[in-house]
Amino acid sequence: MGKVMLVTGASAGIGREAAILLARKGHTVYAGARRRDRLQALAEHGIAPVEMDVTKEGDNERAVRRIIEDEGRIDVLINNAGFGLYGPVEDIPLDDARYQFEVNLFGLAHLTRLVLPHMRAQRTGRIINVSSVVGKIFVPFGAWYVATKHALEGWSDCLRLETAPFNIQVVLVEPGAIRTEFFDVTRARLNEYYDGTAYKAQFEPFFRMFDDPKARDRSTAALVLAEVLLEAATTPNPRRRYVKGSMAWPALFIRKWLGDGPYEFLLRRAFR
Repeated sequence: MGKVMLVTGASAGIGREAAILLARKGHTVYAGARRRDRLQALAEHGIAPVEMDVTKEGDNERAVRRIIEDEGRIDVLINNAGFGLYGPVEDIPLDDARYQFEVNLFGLAHLTRLVLPHMRAQRTGRIINVSSVVGKIFVPFGAWYVATKHALEGWSDCLRLETAPFNIQVVLVEPGAIRTEFFDVTRARLNEYYDGTAYKAQFEPFFRMFDDPKARDRSTAALVLAEVLLEAATTPNPRRRYVKGSMAWPALFIRKWLGDGPYEFLLRRAFR
């Protein structure tokens, strides 16, 4: 039987591909995002568009209420909405850093809290949190984004223990480099700081990487991650973590088995 699912951040990239794939497989998919024009295009795939901003509690409440009224249940929540705030810690305004946490952690947490009572009543459910490989590693200029993903990893592990007695499973998906708008958005944000920063020399390797077509070609297609989300959402016994995407496994291997010193040495070489 098909499941009732809510996918956030579904207007582009991984979320969009996942919503389409899940609908194609016969599931009832509600796709949440802020960009109304892109959401409406998903209706052609049999997906119910939901205009929502996860940082707004009213939007989250309306979305969950609509699904319960329409379907009577919600089986899977895929918390995919998020963005990456990159730049020097010294230069990024703290209000921007707080908003990064609002989107990547607190908005996600609020939406999750709304679906949990329904899943408990059903005695079944699944929460899938899209983290990142940087939830386990670190990179220059990624302090606030990396912090949200490290926090999400621990938050999800604790939630998994709490909800297990109610047959609610919590899964983490940790993408590596994925071919989405993420590169362009991050590049544009870094450029805002370039003229006034004391860290210009460290920016140059980042810019070269973002502007290199070969680097984009080596990144993993969003559809590959959509297939991972399909498995995470539908397999009877999902893993606790799914790691997928360019450079994900090598980075995790070096950090875990060789330690922080060799990992940081390689980062310093790569980013001078």
